[in-house]
Amino acid sequence: MKRFLPLLLLLASTPAYSNVVHKLTSSTKLITDGAYSVSSRGPATYTVSGSNIKVSAANGSVFGGLTAPTSVTASSAMTEGTYDINTAGSAFSFSESFQQGDVVNPINTGSDVSSGIVADLAAFATTTTYSGGVAGSLSGTTVANHTSTCSPGGAGTSCTNQFVSEIQLLD
Repeated sequence: MKRFLPLLLLLASTPAYSNVVHKLTSSTKLITDGAYSVSSRGPATYTVSGSNIKVSAANGSVFGGLTAPTSVTASSAMTEGTYDINTAGSAFSFSESFQQGDVVNPINTGSDVSSGIVADLAAFATTTTYSGGVAGSLSGTTVANHTSTCSPGGAGTSCTNQFVSEIQLLD
């Protein structure tokens, strides 16, 4: 019997004193993207270049250029220059260009958004627009037994179901 004592001691179990926390979590997330526009106004520009060219006295001896806007919502306008050949009979080159700048839209004008759809835009040099989502039939459910469902919506929508099982062993 003394022989079996060490074996019995090995087989005997001691109680474990630990706390176990088990969490089960289910969730459903529905997203409908918002509409947005990002615009950059184009500047008014005027350039002139050449060789063997001079400003004509007919225009008050001034180069062409840009005039100040007539209002806070207007763009600059172009003043035409008048040019002559400097040395008659010699080669010459001349280039003049003008780009009309964007006007400033008054506050509360520009892009109109209705039900996630961008109906119209302000006319700017560069405009990036995202139309946004239309929820339509977008829906999702999570019930007590952790069963989740998603029903698709329109463009620009998403539905995510999540089930998390968390086990914590505490001292």
